[in-house]
Amino acid sequence: MLALVGEGLANREISRALHVAAGTVKTHIRGLLSKLDARDRVRLVLIAHRAGLVASWGRPGSGP
Repeated sequence: MLALVGEGLANREISRALHVAAGTVKTHIRGLLSKLDARDRVRLVLIAHRAGLVASWGRPGSGP
C-alpha cells in the first residue's frame, strides 16, 4: 500500500490495483499516517521513496 501511495496513485486507483474497497484503502492509509507519524499523504510519499519502495526519477534508467 505504501509503495502505491509513493507512486502517486489515488485511493480509487489503489483499490482497483489491490482489488479491495475504497474504504479499505482509506483505513489503511489512515493507519500508515498514524504508525509512521506522518501528517499527510505527501509525507507518506517521501517515506516510501526514502525506504526504496519507489524508483527515484533521479536515478539513471528509472522513471520517465
